[in-house]
Amino acid sequence: MNYLPGVEVQSNPQIPVKGAVIWLHGLGSDGNDFVPVIRQLQFPAELNVRFIFPHAPSLPITVNNGYVMPAWYDIFELTLDRKVDVKQLRASAEQVHALIEREIARGVPSEKIVIAGFSQGGAVAYEAALSFAKPLGGLLTLSTYFATHDSIAENNANKNIPILIQHGTEDSVVDEVLGQRAYRQLSDRGYKVSYESYPMEHTLCIEQIGAISKWLQERF
Repeated sequence: MNYLPGVEVQSNPQIPVKGAVIWLHGLGSDGNDFVPVIRQLQFPAELNVRFIFPHAPSLPITVNNGYVMPAWYDIFELTLDRKVDVKQLRASAEQVHALIEREIARGVPSEKIVIAGFSQGGAVAYEAALSFAKPLGGLLTLSTYFATHDSIAENNANKNIPILIQHGTEDSVVDEVLGQRAYRQLSDRGYKVSYESYPMEHTLCIEQIGAISKWLQERF
């Protein structure tokens, strides 16, 4: 099996792994982007979580005049609703499914695996987590949008997955209205979803990282 390349870091490699987080970066970045966050999460010493930060492949991006950059899928239009290459998005989600299965094979129960994603990576995280055929531990989406809300093949295995959406009130890249819209779309379908906003742009902030840490520790 050819898995996505990436970066793997354990929060405390001196003890057995208790859970895993597969965290997807945004457009034009790579898996190294969120590695520094692990230390900021300040997990207790008795908790060892394996963080997997995969690298997206390089693709030509239509809205960037065909410029080739790390991307989970092509973006055709930067309208509020976003017109994207759904086929590529689903292919990326399937690669995330393979990473989940690898963690299960390594001995991590599916219920202790969390899928996280920022911006473009968050759109893939929605698709990957909600369509996966085994119950997962959680879904964390950051400054993103639910690109496949009208076409996703949801799996009942994750109908009760805990979902946390976080978004910046000053986000000029992915307007906060898209995060709020995803919250409503999921709530209307009966998902257990929480929404948090922070006074920031298209990024992460310290207060937000503290909330992520608390939420993740509850999952494990």
